[in-house]
Amino acid sequence: MFRRLILLVAAGLLAACGQPEPWRQESYVFGTRVELAIAAAPEAKARSAADKVLRDFDYLHRTYHAWQASELSALNEAIATGRPHDVSPEFAAYISEAQAVAASGDYLFDPGIGRLIALWGFHTDDIQPRLPDGPALQALLVQKPSIADLKLDGNRVRSRNRAVALDFGGYLKGVALDRAAALLKAEGIDHALINIGGNVMALGSRDGAGTPWRIGIQHPRPQTVGGAPLATLELRDGEAIGTSGDYHRYFEIGGRRYCHLLDPRSGFPAQDTQAVTVLIKPGKAAGMRSDALSKPIFIAGANWRAMAQKLGVEAVLKVGADGTASATPAMQARLKIDLPDLKLRVVP
Repeated sequence: MFRRLILLVAAGLLAACGQPEPWRQESYVFGTRVELAIAAAPEAKARSAADKVLRDFDYLHRTYHAWQASELSALNEAIATGRPHDVSPEFAAYISEAQAVAASGDYLFDPGIGRLIALWGFHTDDIQPRLPDGPALQALLVQKPSIADLKLDGNRVRSRNRAVALDFGGYLKGVALDRAAALLKAEGIDHALINIGGNVMALGSRDGAGTPWRIGIQHPRPQTVGGAPLATLELRDGEAIGTSGDYHRYFEIGGRRYCHLLDPRSGFPAQDTQAVTVLIKPGKAAGMRSDALSKPIFIAGANWRAMAQKLGVEAVLKVGADGTASATPAMQARLKIDLPDLKLRVVP
């Protein structure tokens, strides 16, 4: 069984009584629901800025699509044949950045394992409940593809490993958040909430007068709590939040869930975690970090706290495979727990 669920209830905006409603626009990009909420701006100005943001999202989706014809898939084809390939300066910069992010998390998040993701059947919009071919999986593990195998010489990309295939899922939505924030500011929009399937960034306030944006964090098993959010928090100007969960893209066989968050070491989906949410401080690439850094923390499983410290992520909420919730002190201080029966363990 496969279901798609939005990772956060951010789009609900959890409004306070009597507040003016922000202007909103929704779309469907990156295989997920996208929402823009813009406050303290005339509708015409908000609409014009939002249109530019959504056009940029569509550009990113088409340019860096992992399994449809795109600049990224063209590079993957060249790598498979052992040929060097020239990419755009933008693409080269993203590869370099993704390499650095992957290295910082000990390659638990590795955008170079696109072939492994495809082998599990996640390179499609119609995921089927089937396990990968065992010999093919083992052969790929022996080759150990990694984004570290790519060498950049200006805008020319070479790979010492033909098994490498880039997949920017888990990275690109965060990049899109940062680009959207910059676009909105350039258009004179100072107060907005950008939500890309649960990766969320806040600009300014909800009403332009200091009322913070308030978002909900979805429970990874919503059916067990009647759909209620696990917790809520106030998102401040420039902050970004991202969630990796085993409930977004997955299938089940024999009562066992197989999600798209693959451990490159074993070649199998990570099994020790239901969800990880990270809250990133304002700063350069906050959106990208909110997207990419939740992945190695998720895959680290029992070692999630050490991985968060290695990555410099102070605010983390983790729901383990058994449904228990743990949080760092920095995250616990920001959360309002909405489930009376939830016991949150604080991990220093």
